[in-house]
Amino acid sequence: MKNDELTGVFDSGIGGLSILKELIPCGGHYLYFGDTKNLPYGNKTKEEIINFTRDIIKFFINKGAKKVIMACNTSSALAYETLNLEFGHKIKIYPLIQTVAPYIAKESDVIGVMATEGTVKSQTYTKEIKKVNSDIKVYELACPDFVKIVENGLYNEKESVDYIKEHLDILLNKGCKKIVLGCTHYPYLLPILTKWADEKTFINPALYMTNLVKNNFYNGSSKVEFFVSSSPEKFRKNASLFMEIKEGVELVENKICKV
Repeated sequence: MKNDELTGVFDSGIGGLSILKELIPCGGHYLYFGDTKNLPYGNKTKEEIINFTRDIIKFFINKGAKKVIMACNTSSALAYETLNLEFGHKIKIYPLIQTVAPYIAKESDVIGVMATEGTVKSQTYTKEIKKVNSDIKVYELACPDFVKIVENGLYNEKESVDYIKEHLDILLNKGCKKIVLGCTHYPYLLPILTKWADEKTFINPALYMTNLVKNNFYNGSSKVEFFVSSSPEKFRKNASLFMEIKEGVELVENKICKV
């Protein structure tokens, strides 16, 4: 990939920064879009997710991007197939779940998945993992408040800690040997989750994703531009807990464009 070739990366908020952070050392020019206006995606309908994601992909195409990474499990689960048919001839789309599931399937014979309501309802992780091995047991569990805890920095609240432990215990009691953090926000909760389970128990799909796609990226200098659909200063503040953003964060109030 040429160093000046644009690559779009998006999520509903700061979660996708876990993927962007791993890609930056590979070099290249990235456009990161946080759809903070519509956060969280997990409780939205499939039609809404498709519409949000369609607008973001149009935005990237209009900016001249040649590739887009769906750094969002919910979009990968609910919108990828539809939008790849619409835009696959114009831009290369890397869906998170479909890209990493074949590798996750090799990790254990009993796998738990913590994810948003939308991702769990779609059963995309289960479907994609079982394509590799139909005998694997997969337990998907919706953890709807995890995103709120991350986006609002509620890590130290007793209510948050109890909520996280309650959901982790459900999967551990199912006998899950590996647990997928099926939303890019969730790895930020590892310091809490590892109080009750070994860090090796948890699978961060973002690391799989970056390892799989980074060979397609230029090994040189990096440039990143940040865009959000609302509250750029709040985005910068929340993101600073995980990644220092020195660049400006541009507010894009109407990201719909014709392509």
